[in-house]
Amino acid sequence: MNTPSAAETTLSDPRWPLVLRRAPEADGQFLIAVKTTRIYCRPTCTARLPRPENVSFFTSPEAARAAGFRACLRCKPDGVSPAAAQAALVAALCRHLESSDSPVSLTALAERAQLSPAHLHRLFRKVTGLTPKAWADAARAARVRSALSRGERVTDALYTAGFNSSGRFYAQADDALGMTPRRFRTGGLDTTIHFALTTCSLGALLVATSERGVCAIQLGDAPQALREALEARFPKATLCHADAGFEILLEDVIRLIEAPHTGCNLPLDLRGTVFQQRVWQALRAIPAGSTVSYAEIARRIGQAKSSRAVAQACAANPLAVAVPCHRVVRGSGELSGYRWGVARKRALLEREANAAKSDD
Repeated sequence: MNTPSAAETTLSDPRWPLVLRRAPEADGQFLIAVKTTRIYCRPTCTARLPRPENVSFFTSPEAARAAGFRACLRCKPDGVSPAAAQAALVAALCRHLESSDSPVSLTALAERAQLSPAHLHRLFRKVTGLTPKAWADAARAARVRSALSRGERVTDALYTAGFNSSGRFYAQADDALGMTPRRFRTGGLDTTIHFALTTCSLGALLVATSERGVCAIQLGDAPQALREALEARFPKATLCHADAGFEILLEDVIRLIEAPHTGCNLPLDLRGTVFQQRVWQALRAIPAGSTVSYAEIARRIGQAKSSRAVAQACAANPLAVAVPCHRVVRGSGELSGYRWGVARKRALLEREANAAKSDD
């Protein structure tokens, strides 16, 4: 049996393609060392790429130094990675925006970060997925939701959250709260939710809509339990059994469950925190037939250390299949918990996998 050459070993290593394209996501995951120069670098180092037969991989600077290599002066692999430094800077700016009692201009935020406004805008969006203004608006809306949930008066809640005028908030209220502030404060009073209960191959199914779109797709074993969960979510809303016209929407949802690879074109009413919205948006970008880890979703939204929070956001997803949290698995590839049962998660993934095979 022939032993692979040093070049073959490197070329077959899954880390080598990341080095070739200097993938940002590889920074902090491993280091490369060059045998001819005795130097170790970040995988994103801009120095000339080494020949594959001269490359060794290390998991830490300590391991590379123990093997007799020294740090690169260009990419400084012993320090904080650029990506981590950028994430820390943006995190500090997010905390500043969240704690500010009044709107913070992009210019003022850029001065605080010691960056140009254009550079800061690009960096902030790259790390968070949102612009600084969108993040600030969402943070203020979250403070309003918290204050209204405690029973504070609408006017007091708006000004405490940092809105300079009630008119400015009311213009955003529908997106921020999913309903008017007074309706939110009273637990959905005067809000009408239409729903229908039926069955599908995965058991009992509840579909509910607000005036904005589908606000619940729930799976379970007992229809009554699904109705009670909807009542708990909208405690003071008026729940109405859907009329005959609802059947078309119900058929679309059932089709999505039976053939999740067909995609979702339903109007959705997704209500959640800023973080949850970012996670759910990332979930909807996962192609049918594919799976990703919680850690990968965390990296995609610029929060690499928030895999546990990503799992919690998946668990809070109110729209089964339409927001495909079933496509998120553990790093090992094993199926983890699913709000509607691991057996249903496995069934959905198997359907998507089989559909992908039939298309090939």
